[in-house]
Amino acid sequence: MDNNLTTDTENKKVAKAAGVVGAATMLSRIFGFIRDMVVAGLFGAAMVTDAFFVAFRIPNLLRRLLAEGSLTVSFVPVFTDYLKNKSRQEAYELANVAFTVLSIILVFVSLIGVLFSPVIVAVMAPGFLKEPGQYALTVFLTRFMFPYIFFISLVALCMGILNSLRHFAAPALSPVVLNICMILSALTLRGFFDEPVIALAVGVMIGGVLQLAMQWPFLVKMGVRLWFRFNLKHDGLRRIGILMLPAVFGAAIYQINVFIGTILASLLPSGSVSYLYYADRIVELPLGVFAIAVGTASLPSLSEQAAKGEMAELKKTIAFSLRLILFITIPAMAALIALRIPILSVLFQRGEFNVQSTLLTAQALFYYSCGLWAFSTIRVIVSAFYSLQDTKVPMKAAIVALFVNVAFSLLLMGPLKHGGLALATSIASAVNVIMLTIILVRRIGTFFNREFYSSVFKVTAASFAMLASIGIVHVMMPWNNEGAFEGRLIFLVVSIIVGMIVFTVSASVLRCPEMAAVAGIIKRRLKRKA
Repeated sequence: MDNNLTTDTENKKVAKAAGVVGAATMLSRIFGFIRDMVVAGLFGAAMVTDAFFVAFRIPNLLRRLLAEGSLTVSFVPVFTDYLKNKSRQEAYELANVAFTVLSIILVFVSLIGVLFSPVIVAVMAPGFLKEPGQYALTVFLTRFMFPYIFFISLVALCMGILNSLRHFAAPALSPVVLNICMILSALTLRGFFDEPVIALAVGVMIGGVLQLAMQWPFLVKMGVRLWFRFNLKHDGLRRIGILMLPAVFGAAIYQINVFIGTILASLLPSGSVSYLYYADRIVELPLGVFAIAVGTASLPSLSEQAAKGEMAELKKTIAFSLRLILFITIPAMAALIALRIPILSVLFQRGEFNVQSTLLTAQALFYYSCGLWAFSTIRVIVSAFYSLQDTKVPMKAAIVALFVNVAFSLLLMGPLKHGGLALATSIASAVNVIMLTIILVRRIGTFFNREFYSSVFKVTAASFAMLASIGIVHVMMPWNNEGAFEGRLIFLVVSIIVGMIVFTVSASVLRCPEMAAVAGIIKRRLKRKA
């Protein structure tokens, strides 16, 4: 009875935290789509946008690898252990040491990146070497934006500290600042440069500084005052370092796979990098709003349960987190596949982004959508390993998945072009999550019970009902790729509303248990506003 109460309380914490992160991420994604619509309208999908996206993705990949992909997930379990089994003062001392060492490392990484940008671009986008102008622009943009890694990596450390203290809003809201800065820069500064796309790079740098600045008041409020404290012999720092090195590969497999796609896409016809980028942005909406939100929210809970040795509760939290993710991911997969062309058409089809751009981007979105279940569930599975302070197994699985990705990319990029690269990413992610799940089950025992399978079946059934309703809308309101914007917008809005209503009603009739968790989050938010 007590264990059940404890598990229910922890599940509520995860659901509540996921709601906070999900709501903040939704706001960020909305501004992200506005940003992408502005970029697509002003710059289209051509040589200059390919140059910017490659240049921006280089420091962004390092952010995922050095910060969110390794530091945060390595820092949270150790920091949580200090909070639970030692004093809060010792935990804050660890935070200061980590802040100091990370700052020093990031200064060197930024300098190296600026100096070696020509080599980095040549390796990451070898196809650009055929176009000297595009290559030169990409190198310039890379040099200009590389210091972004310094600011955003420190933001990731602040996120780890705040999340461990169960504060999730500020870190989740920080990307909104970046998107606003890029939008304003594109709209107001592009006329000041010979190459207008440089305005986007200016927005990235301003956004990086402001994202870090907005974390500070919340840290102070929680009693954390970060300051320089150099101590390479600190035991907690050593533990973080041991976890962090293999975590570089284990926690960022999705980003690495996408980046491999970027390298190979540079060898394909012009615009391929942009098609993959825009498709990836659409997939990141359900991935970021809920999947990453649940993964972020569950890590502190899993780490606390692992620190206390509560394995039964750990397994229940894993199962509950996976059910929450799949409750959103399965219908999202179905909706993205069914509405991929209308979504892209309404969001991006204007200015330089024409019907052909929409159709080619839709090919990538279809194949990315097929792997959404793997992109999302891997967040929880990897978090479970990190909570057990094991980063070696995720690293090994990630290496296998990387080879799978490269092999299928080379195999499929010929017949399917950029669509083949997206499909290879989905296949590699599926291989990764299946391997890790099998290993985790062998280590701690199965966390797949009857309730889990029943939930997946009910959500799948509700998703098929949703697909049928979207099909009816399509029959009653035939889609026209080249129709007026108002008509395309009405079709998309009606399809989404009808689909959501049918899914919600179907899930309620089938008594999906996750409906109660989602309803609870909404009710608590409404009560606060009231």
